[in-house]
Amino acid sequence: MMPKYNYLVSACLAGIRCTYNANHKLKKKIQRLTEDGMAIAICPEILGGSKVPRRVCEIQGGDGYDVLDGSAKAIECSGRNISKVLIKGARRALGAAKRYGITKAILKSKSPSCGCGRIYDGTFTRRLIKGDGVTTALLRRNGISIFTEKDEDYA
Repeated sequence: MMPKYNYLVSACLAGIRCTYNANHKLKKKIQRLTEDGMAIAICPEILGGSKVPRRVCEIQGGDGYDVLDGSAKAIECSGRNISKVLIKGARRALGAAKRYGITKAILKSKSPSCGCGRIYDGTFTRRLIKGDGVTTALLRRNGISIFTEKDEDYA
């Protein structure tokens, strides 16, 4: 019998050191969800094949939907295109959600993978624009409700 999880959560929010600089973005409430068996912690960048630490990445020319559709790119600060890595990680995150019947995700705001509502603009100047990250876009396209660590109404 499969365990019943309620959420996918960004692993960095659960205290796992998986951010680009090998840090975490711990939110104790989200960590408790994983500890209590209510959530699966995922890092789409790692699921896609990225290492920790890794170079900073931003989306250029659009948002996560555009990356999925091939009209924008996820670019590292070095100029390397890692769109395929982010798409692969998003697909694996979606696979986990489908496998466990998960319909909600709590994802890290501003991230090129997990960002919800606002992401960095691709200039590496920390300027935010309206848009979603690649994983958020794919999950939303598949009917999964997305929250960020800043939302209080996910529980």
